[in-house]
Amino acid sequence: MASQVSGVTDLNATFVRPLGFYIKGFNSLQNTHYYFIFLLFVYIATVLSNVILMSVILFVDNLHTPKYIAIFTLSVVDISCSTAIIPKCVDAFLMNSKFISYESCLAQMFFVHYFSAMESFTLAVLAYDRFISICFPLHCHTINTNTRMIIIIVISWAIPLVLTVVGVHLITHLSFCKSTVINSYFCDYRPVYILACNDISANMIISGCFSFGFIFIPLIVIILSYACIIVAVMKIASAEGKWKTFKTCTAHLILVAIFYLPLLGTYLTVMSTQFIDTDVRILNTTLSATLPPLLNPIVYTLKTDEIMEQIRKLVRKRKTKSLIR
Repeated sequence: MASQVSGVTDLNATFVRPLGFYIKGFNSLQNTHYYFIFLLFVYIATVLSNVILMSVILFVDNLHTPKYIAIFTLSVVDISCSTAIIPKCVDAFLMNSKFISYESCLAQMFFVHYFSAMESFTLAVLAYDRFISICFPLHCHTINTNTRMIIIIVISWAIPLVLTVVGVHLITHLSFCKSTVINSYFCDYRPVYILACNDISANMIISGCFSFGFIFIPLIVIILSYACIIVAVMKIASAEGKWKTFKTCTAHLILVAIFYLPLLGTYLTVMSTQFIDTDVRILNTTLSATLPPLLNPIVYTLKTDEIMEQIRKLVRKRKTKSLIR
């Protein structure tokens, strides 16, 4: 596919910046339009479920605690991440609009990677909340206040912001004199920079920083938090007390598994075989990017007694008002 480019000559070297890129997506899978129709329904359900959860947290005073501030933040990230990915995928693969302008590509690259990183960081923040609540039960309300949780969340938003801005800025220094066809379902970082003709060593370093900083550091924080939690739970005398305490972590652990297992599976496959089929990679990464935002509010709603109780109260109030009318 011929590339559309604009050239700028500087110091006898031609710097080529394309007008845009073409999203290639799946190579050999048939009837992929059904898959993207499925993703469209996933997006609608994601927005609705997260808005409901956010509304319950926002309008119920009893839920204005550090834990639910973090859960509210996770819902904001879920909606943002899905919005950055799914609408453009649906437009590209259902409406056959696979060309994306250079500036739009960089914008999508920034938002997808930033909010994906925020998903990981917010899960780490929730692990910290569980750690404080279980390991320091008598002092948790003074250690982990609403103000401190907000500060932690702001810091967790700032760290990936800086790294993502640097990574996307480095793309603007690349010259694309060959193909402009991206072998992915969106403007993914690595599939874009490997198309460049000039030195990509800085981009390779920042790509490694993305993987380590956005995935493995939060995961290490989560693992260390749960190691401390397990030690604290084992000190509880009764089996019932141990289960009751650890039960408060089940929703979070389910979300951690949903988010990290597909990603770790992809990384381990690439590391062990040095190859992963493009269709398998895209299918895995799309599901790992789009299903957690849908499942997060559902899991937290069903597995958290406080939220279920508040929803029941809101439903009873609504029924009572209807009967009075």
